[in-house]
Amino acid sequence: MTGQGATSEREMRGVRRLIVLGSTGSIGTQALEVVRHLNGLHGAGASPVRYEVVGLCAGRNAGLLAEQAREFGVRECGLAGGGVIDGVRCRVGPGAAEALVREVEADVVLAAIVGVAGLPATLAAVELGRDVALANKETLVAAGALVVPAALRSGARLLPVDSEHSAAWQCLAGLPGSEEWPPMEAPSCVRRLVLTASGGPFRTWSAARAYDATPEEALAHPTWSMGSKVTIDSATLVNKGLEVVEAHWLFGLGADRIGVLIHPGSIVHAIAELSDGSAIAQLGAPDMRVPIQHALSAPLRLPGCGRALDIDSLRTFEFETPCEDRFPAIGLARRVVEAGGTSGAVFNAANEAAVDAFLRARSIRFGRIVEIVGEAMEAIAPRPVRSLADVMEADGEARAFVASRVGEGLAHRVR
Repeated sequence: MTGQGATSEREMRGVRRLIVLGSTGSIGTQALEVVRHLNGLHGAGASPVRYEVVGLCAGRNAGLLAEQAREFGVRECGLAGGGVIDGVRCRVGPGAAEALVREVEADVVLAAIVGVAGLPATLAAVELGRDVALANKETLVAAGALVVPAALRSGARLLPVDSEHSAAWQCLAGLPGSEEWPPMEAPSCVRRLVLTASGGPFRTWSAARAYDATPEEALAHPTWSMGSKVTIDSATLVNKGLEVVEAHWLFGLGADRIGVLIHPGSIVHAIAELSDGSAIAQLGAPDMRVPIQHALSAPLRLPGCGRALDIDSLRTFEFETPCEDRFPAIGLARRVVEAGGTSGAVFNAANEAAVDAFLRARSIRFGRIVEIVGEAMEAIAPRPVRSLADVMEADGEARAFVASRVGEGLAHRVR
């Protein structure tokens, strides 16, 4: 059985079956830490729910995947890079994650595969009516026009794992006219939803200095511990742009009702500004285990394994409005929301390819990443999204465009 009805029935029996996609990455390993913690609470009688990990999927880290499978007694796995794991049925190749989702019954799929590679499996989970704990923001950016209608048809819930969207969900909960679970329409009393950004490692750098930053400098995030691609996105503020688009799909808001503030302390994660002049904010320590636990255990509020916020130590909150000339990724994201269609797929794919060129190939400067994304969006006109093939075609066009620009080499620099 699948769908929200099936989930509710199993929850009444105290078991939630979980598939973790991207289990060996930063979010995946922290999610399994949360599962250990929650199952410990259940064993001690402090939680009515036990989590049964029924599937794990990774990219190439077969060794860690095997360890995870042994610890959690998992017999069904996937390994995109290929390989064999003793005692486990292991799907291999690029379609491993989607095959795992389609072939193994589950109540919740935690989607933590970085980039558009996680899209087919996430869409499959939604079509099957399974709740998705969504840590892969690229899925909604590239294919929100497919994923959200599919969720509304199947009854699947999209449970945000990103700290900002988890915070936004909590800010909206309980407001008059608010629905309980995303995807949802934010009630009319919400004037604006504000997402916060740390500002990354280059917040106080001059634009000229940041333009030539090295990968090592860009990976030195001041507050969060994340995977390399997400950390680079934080440094360019593309991460915040992706989150603007994701908030549009999760909460039914137009670009004019989604704001961004730089908040270096990373304590306030989202703010709902209300029509009566008041505002509701969600605060928490910068620890991804907190939003992961909320996605997996909501509506329960259980003792956490993440870092608790020390309210007594708080003295000041620092906020600043990002300069979109300095951080143009936010403006590009607003264009995606307004243009719709395949513009999100182009935005996302161009960024993935440009980050790879900077981080792995070291063939472009840091400052070229967002410039190239903007150039791709200018060159490739948005088209309607009717199927996954439309998304992947736009994805391929954007990657080909970036490849042509990367060929210009490190000497290219716009001043």
